[in-house]
Amino acid sequence: MTDIKQYSVSEPYLKLDCGLGEAPFWEEAPNILRFVDIVKCHLHTIALDEGPASHKQVELDNSIGTTADIEGSEDSFAFGGKKGYGVFDKKTASYKYIKKVWTDDEVAAEAEKYFRANDGAVDSQGRYWLGMMNDPLESEFTDKAIVFRLDPDMSLHRMIENVTLPNGVSWSLDDKTMYFVDSVTKNIWAYDFDAPSGNISNRRVFFHVDDPNGKGVPDGHAMDEHGYIWQAIHGMGKVVRISPEGKIVAEISLPTLCVTCPGFVGEDLFITSAEEEEPDKYPDSAKLQGSLFRCHVGVEGKKLHRFKAPVKII
Repeated sequence: MTDIKQYSVSEPYLKLDCGLGEAPFWEEAPNILRFVDIVKCHLHTIALDEGPASHKQVELDNSIGTTADIEGSEDSFAFGGKKGYGVFDKKTASYKYIKKVWTDDEVAAEAEKYFRANDGAVDSQGRYWLGMMNDPLESEFTDKAIVFRLDPDMSLHRMIENVTLPNGVSWSLDDKTMYFVDSVTKNIWAYDFDAPSGNISNRRVFFHVDDPNGKGVPDGHAMDEHGYIWQAIHGMGKVVRISPEGKIVAEISLPTLCVTCPGFVGEDLFITSAEEEEPDKYPDSAKLQGSLFRCHVGVEGKKLHRFKAPVKII
């Protein structure tokens, strides 16, 4: 442990009560942070030049799990939502779906009710990867979760199947490896990635969460400019920095156990969290459950790619 750099956060940047805070995303030009509450169907924004007092909350009529900027548009962003992919208009706070993910037969079997979006990211070619999983508000977890890929030509591809809880997605600096979290396995998986085609192959374990208490699982993550992954460990109250060789080199300790996802804003990490699953057993963790945290880590994030959507849908 002596070689692992330690950070400690004791207070939230913004005290909230998110049921499942997720997907912190920095809109760099206006310096706005957006993130979501999947369970309570909220979109949150903060004007960072003004600080926490600028926090705004938008009520949604169905959940959003992940968001991404769109190439050529500053007034809207793409999202992965309850039924698939959509576009959200920042000015009107309205949205529309542009590609639903389920077949007619799956819709008839109520997939749109029993599944929802979780995490996702855009690759170097502007393709939007999105994990759809069982909605715990509607059904039990199963291994029927799917990771989809939506290409700029609006073609939809099923890339990873038979997973349970799809989470963080990122790509190495040389664009030859894709990292993907299936939380239930406690693994970050690595795949060979072919950027021109978007194909993946040769799955292997890159990192495994070892928690003797059995509570900790990998959740969302962010990659920094040096190719290190900052991985939230849900249930253990920490974010760890993992080297390209799969070794922990730094750790952020947080005052609530159910941390969900980090996102870079300059050299700061903003970290979302969720409701404590065992408040009677972990009352201290429950005090700040669902809040937003910030930690200065002294390194910037890898630049995020924009979804290359057809102009007609923006």
